[in-house]
Amino acid sequence: MNDTYIRAGRINWIARGNDVGVQERTLAPGEEIPWHYHTVITDTTYCLEGIVQIEMLGPRERVLLAVGESHAVPTNRPHRITSRGGRPCRFVLVQGVGKYDRHPVDPEAWKG
Repeated sequence: MNDTYIRAGRINWIARGNDVGVQERTLAPGEEIPWHYHTVITDTTYCLEGIVQIEMLGPRERVLLAVGESHAVPTNRPHRITSRGGRPCRFVLVQGVGKYDRHPVDPEAWKG
């Protein structure tokens, strides 16, 4: 699996500190934040526009966020984020509290 992380979509940093990051993200159809997990921080996603799709492993689960809805992915749970419904999605992503770490995952090989 390729370890290179490409920051997909349009990113607007709102706040960036040693133990928390807040960004506004926009993903076009077909763009994704690829499969990964964090051992220290939680990813909390707040939908601003469109439909945000969060897929998770351990167990497999899909959450669809409409405008105004949010979801927190806990530590050590592999996940990816995409837009749903053929339109872009825009969301606020809060990452923290703790030192940022990111571990790529191949969902077909993950044994969790």
